[in-house]
Amino acid sequence: MFPFVSKEIPVKTTLMAALLIGAFTTPLLARAETPEFTIVIKDHRFEPAEIVVPAETKVKLVIDNRDATPEEFESHELRREKVIAGGSKASVWVGPLKPGTYAFFGEYHEDTAKGRLIVK
Repeated sequence: MFPFVSKEIPVKTTLMAALLIGAFTTPLLARAETPEFTIVIKDHRFEPAEIVVPAETKVKLVIDNRDATPEEFESHELRREKVIAGGSKASVWVGPLKPGTYAFFGEYHEDTAKGRLIVK
């Protein structure tokens, strides 16, 4: 039919195609496997106040501020701070972390907005 098209695909071409596909899809697969945990801010408190996450794993924290006013998610130990407007959500990635307990708080309501990330 087409004399310039080979019926056999060379091994080198097959390997190159596999490597290219792997190089572009591996980051997508890794992102899809990132554990996600939701923390709700309601009445100037974190719910749940304690979250258990896996050690040595990057995790995504989704902070859902259901209060009408903004709150700042902050943790000195995690080296993270993020202002979340009232009635909105924000994502904070942490890790990989060693086993232990990492405190976080709401800077605008430190007396009530307190929580802990427990890494096991």
